[in-house]
Amino acid sequence: MRSSSRAVVAGLAALALVTLAGCGDDAASGSGGDKLDVVASFYPLEFIAKSVGGDAVNVTTLTAPGVEPHDLELTPKQVGTISAAKLVLFEKGLQPAADEAIDQNNKDAGFDVAPAAKLEATGADFEEHEEGESAPSTPTGTVKPAAYTEPAAHTGGDLDPHFWLDPVRYAGVVQAVTDKLVAVDAAHADGYKQRAATLLGEVGKLDTEFKTGLADCQLKTFVTSHEAFAYLAKRYGLTMVGIAGLTPDAEPTPARIKEVQDIVRKQKVTTIFYEELVSPKVAESIARDVHVKTAVLSPIEGLSDANSQETYLSLMRENLQELRKANSCA
Repeated sequence: MRSSSRAVVAGLAALALVTLAGCGDDAASGSGGDKLDVVASFYPLEFIAKSVGGDAVNVTTLTAPGVEPHDLELTPKQVGTISAAKLVLFEKGLQPAADEAIDQNNKDAGFDVAPAAKLEATGADFEEHEEGESAPSTPTGTVKPAAYTEPAAHTGGDLDPHFWLDPVRYAGVVQAVTDKLVAVDAAHADGYKQRAATLLGEVGKLDTEFKTGLADCQLKTFVTSHEAFAYLAKRYGLTMVGIAGLTPDAEPTPARIKEVQDIVRKQKVTTIFYEELVSPKVAESIARDVHVKTAVLSPIEGLSDANSQETYLSLMRENLQELRKANSCA
């Protein structure tokens, strides 16, 4: 992911230090002395845990840098880390390996953020379809694929798991995680609440920036590698076209590729977006065929070695700038 946008308020100095230190690093597993041992299943939850937890928590993430979260497979050491944790943050249905390990090894410590995210059926397609089989009709905000050949990796039916790409939904999860931290570790409640207020303020600013930044765009449609951005599109009045469904490295059918090409030509789309954790070959091929550009639009599902100094906030702001350029926003 790309260059970051830095927070300017003094209250975020401590937040930045907490968040940037050890992003994606699971070497901190085990006891942190008086610190609360917290496990986060993937990066957006890790960011919340570190930002709100501060120096009162010891955070481990299950999804290593550079690993696509949907492909998560746990090592015995990671299962042991789950077993020893006081709190395990996860989103049920997104990563089946995490769901199973939590259920079997430390169910009482598990905290599913999905209810706080208020997941919806956005029209993004997360089920398995055979060649030539049409998917159901789609609500406003997405353009439904004609057909996919992909594994049904998501076990939550038609509910879209990508809540963190909508700042409003993300704020709801921040508050829920804060409340859980306070309940589990009341001795540090004041610190959790103070840091949460700082983070919620930044997420609120992010929402405002997206509202104003995408309010006046010549184009309203954007094309992405996979259907991660339906909540964002719905929130800010855009239409997402996904080349693949939930699993970003799934191979789209020829029918779907043609459908995307037709949409690009008809709606004069300028850019095919791909993401950093999967191969850009399909996006680049489509872009060449229809003579448009490619660019990165990050689903912020995980960090890599190349962007380990980025944060959720900076990456979201970079996504905003990419969308503004691609859609000719004033």
